[in-house]
Amino acid sequence: MSFHCKMCNLLFLLILIFAGSALYGETETTDAQTIIDRAIEAHGGKHYLASRINFDFRDRHYVSERSGGIFHYQRIFSDSSGRVNDHLTNEGFFREVNNEKIDLSEEWQSKYANSVNSVIYFALLPYALNDPAVQKRYLGTGIIRDEKYHEIEVTFRQEDGGKDYEDVFVYWIHQEKNTMDYLAYEFHTDGGGTRFREAFNQREVNNIIFADYHNYKGPQPGVDLATFDTLFQAGKLKKASEIVLENVTVTLLEN
Repeated sequence: MSFHCKMCNLLFLLILIFAGSALYGETETTDAQTIIDRAIEAHGGKHYLASRINFDFRDRHYVSERSGGIFHYQRIFSDSSGRVNDHLTNEGFFREVNNEKIDLSEEWQSKYANSVNSVIYFALLPYALNDPAVQKRYLGTGIIRDEKYHEIEVTFRQEDGGKDYEDVFVYWIHQEKNTMDYLAYEFHTDGGGTRFREAFNQREVNNIIFADYHNYKGPQPGVDLATFDTLFQAGKLKKASEIVLENVTVTLLEN
């Protein structure tokens, strides 16, 4: 067979491979950024960028509003002082009590801002995984309940990484559905610890997917987070709580 014919056959084979991949939707990748992009798209994509999201969590009402790069988070509840409304925006944090702005020390502003941001961060996952401070690393693949997952580690740069920039996360992204179904993390506040979360009651509300979570207490910090799926399936993680979002509503806005 001539060199020319061999090249023709090779070219034909490559065409068949690419055509087959397109036909059957084979989009296997080990690029962490690509996998996270697909997960964000599967969960809501562009709809996160211009939306007003309301939900209740543990007797507090939360509002997340985003439009044109501007965000406004709120936490609303009542206590002995009256009606409390916490606000976190691009400009910073402030608190109102009975519709009057009150003075807070920088320490308490930071604590309250971190608390509000943490709840909304988890509620809107995986949207925040493309924030500027996020560093992503592909760890490999895993199988949980007979389903195949990509494992992605997330750490944070100190600059723009917030108070908890030293926290470490591992996310399990379904290889076909691109959904984020499990996560593990190590945190350092309040003495530190580890957690593993299993999503349930995943539902779509006006083009954005939300989930509740079974929340498990993990081993002491230092144990490889990527092994938590194995520990979970072996029944070695103790359930600590449930993370349940109630009364979720989504209003899509115009940029």
